[in-house]
Amino acid sequence: MTNHADSLKAQIDPARLPQHVAIIMDGNGRWAKKRNLPRTAGHEAGVDAVREVVRAASEINIKYLTLYTFSVENWKRPREEVAALMKLLTRTTKREVDELNRNNVRLMTIGHIGGLSLTRREVLARAMEKTRDNDGLVLNLALNYGGRSEIIDAVRAISMLVRSGHVEIGEINEELFSSYLYTSDLPDPDLLIRTSGEMRISNFLLWQTSYTELHVTDVLWPDFGRAELFTAIIDYQRRERRFGKVEV
Repeated sequence: MTNHADSLKAQIDPARLPQHVAIIMDGNGRWAKKRNLPRTAGHEAGVDAVREVVRAASEINIKYLTLYTFSVENWKRPREEVAALMKLLTRTTKREVDELNRNNVRLMTIGHIGGLSLTRREVLARAMEKTRDNDGLVLNLALNYGGRSEIIDAVRAISMLVRSGHVEIGEINEELFSSYLYTSDLPDPDLLIRTSGEMRISNFLLWQTSYTELHVTDVLWPDFGRAELFTAIIDYQRRERRFGKVEV
């Protein structure tokens, strides 16, 4: 018998897939609170959702998947929660890297990775090295990431080029600026999904999402899976993307 997710998959036009899907994974804490569990239980459950979404994205040949994993603002959370999140990141990376490799997924990260501990950086580096030759889905984790910080870093880098005489002010354009963002090797997201019903971007890919289609769902992240991803893609495919132009 065909399940709900499979019936949704059948509605997806493989010729009109978003090349790059970005997700703001929100609602772990509320998911745990509804069940009278500690917030850390919500983060643990959120890992299962990540696994299912990565598999589903690979299944339909999405090329790039960027997950807002830990923001620069997340350091302001209670110390115990931050420590639990960092341990979960390390444990999950170690546990999942072999499956990523088997499924031809390449892992990469963006953000101020230097702000993580040496141990966590080494775990991530080993996972990225192990998967670097894979040519399937690119799984991009935004870690210690902030959109404003990214833009400021690009401005600083280009300012140094101007100061050194390698770039003239008149040469600065959108293409040059984009080449100094953390995502310089990726296309801009076609689709941005936010879970838990919040209507904000939360300092995520501010430059890159200028013309990205938004899909907001009330589903909390631990409950988001294959069917929810396919629903978002169907919603995306129903839209007409004009990029500021009008039909004549």
